[in-house]
Amino acid sequence: MSLEKVTNISGRGVFVPGADIDTDRIIPARFMKCVTFDGLGEFAFYDVRFDPSGNITEHPLNDTRFAGANILIAGMNFGCGSSREHAPQSLKKYGFDAVIAESFAEIFNGNCTTLAMPCVVASAEHIAALRSAVEENPQTMISICLATLTVSTDRGLSFPVTMPESARDSLMAGRWDPIQELLDNTSLIEARATALGYVS
Repeated sequence: MSLEKVTNISGRGVFVPGADIDTDRIIPARFMKCVTFDGLGEFAFYDVRFDPSGNITEHPLNDTRFAGANILIAGMNFGCGSSREHAPQSLKKYGFDAVIAESFAEIFNGNCTTLAMPCVVASAEHIAALRSAVEENPQTMISICLATLTVSTDRGLSFPVTMPESARDSLMAGRWDPIQELLDNTSLIEARATALGYVS
């Protein structure tokens, strides 16, 4: 089964404020008692989207103006802390297809790549400009082009971004899921094992 080649992500954005947003804030540990990742989306950012009594807060993800936004915009060191893969899984299940931030924790970045969810890095100045654009007009359309490593909007904003070349290559070539790549190459793996002689 060939994987989708990820070259462009388009959609609307929402800015989540704060630096050093760790994986426990993205998906609190008490929601990780699951056999599969299905259903994790509803718990993304739960402890900032709801107060201790379960009431909805004024968090941007609760703002109806940003309903359906599929590009997450964030600050510095996004996805730090525990390496739990439940964090990117919850974001993907919530409906996000990409993240634009000032910087990312390395393991979080890698876990996002295996979900075909690009993490691209932009300067603080460009993040601020993009935040202003989407908060002024939540219908602003954002496009992330991995081929040119640029982010642009339909309002004329455009700026460069970066990402690890290995992640960019795997996404654009459709090799972002290592498990699927192994499954697709079962015959080659078996042939190599036979050739080695000591693998049975």
